[in-house]
Amino acid sequence: MMGIAACGRSKYLYENFLVPQGNVSREKRGRQLEVMRHLVGWLLLAVYMYGLNADLVPYLHPPEEEFPAQNCTFPFIYNEVVYHSCISVHSDFDWCSLDYYFQGRWRYCKAFDPPICIFPFQFGKKSINECTKQGYILNRSWCSLTDNYNRDRKWKQCSPYND
Repeated sequence: MMGIAACGRSKYLYENFLVPQGNVSREKRGRQLEVMRHLVGWLLLAVYMYGLNADLVPYLHPPEEEFPAQNCTFPFIYNEVVYHSCISVHSDFDWCSLDYYFQGRWRYCKAFDPPICIFPFQFGKKSINECTKQGYILNRSWCSLTDNYNRDRKWKQCSPYND
């Protein structure tokens, strides 16, 4: 509703004040009006997009960290669930706990916060001390994120440079 009223006011403005009324041909005045309509349309779109962009800023950039100097703790327990990597539970951005049992201390995750391999880990009946290709059909190395892969089934691929 407000946009329609704003357009009506803009039309009145450029039809009665901005377009010269003198010895201008009807055709030229029509072209000027068309150009003005386009300009007003673009201006309204720009103002709308600027306002929309301002509303999106909090979603595009996470807020500043509360505890920037501390490392994430993996694994950690949040709402009685054990997590081995950053999570986005109740958040638009990945975060991690700074304590084994979440106590309200947390920070946003960065690219350098991947889950960490735990060595040695139990796989089958063996104790594994480094990344292994055992049991992985793609012939890539992997490691466990807990001390017992058999029990927890938490793992990640190792760097291809360590193969």
